Amino acid sequence: MWNMIWPLLVIVGSNCFYHICAKSMPEDAHAFGALTVTYLIGAAISAVTFVVSVRPANVLTELHKLNWAPFLLGLAIVGLEAGNVFLYRAGWKISVGSLVGNISLAVVLLFVGYFLFHEQITARQLIGAAVCALGLYLITK
Repeated sequence: MWNMIWPLLVIVGSNCFYHICAKSMPEDAHAFGALTVTYLIGAAISAVTFVVSVRPANVLTELHKLNWAPFLLGLAIVGLEAGNVFLYRAGWKISVGSLVGNISLAVVLLFVGYFLFHEQITARQLIGAAVCALGLYLITK
């Protein structure tokens, strides 16, 4: 059970800090300059953790296992980070902007799962998506 819970706790905790930091980004700082610092720190931590966990002799072997996904994930992360910084700079409240984004994402991913990964969509999930859509309407009006 712990194997199912700890990643969720990491996601929730990291997302809390993420949104606090995105909302706290100085208005007069260039967004992409700040993101460059963010990525350099993230890259350094990832690189050290990677090399330590696979040992230096295995680094190239592990890198050869990669496909297209990490490259597009990098592009997606830039969009995610920049989108959130500009979302907050546009005046969204931290309690509403992240909620609207995450609910919208959940509804979209329901259909992405169906069309790309052939996951089943149940009537309960469709009702949940409709409730989410209603919630989005109520939150943003």
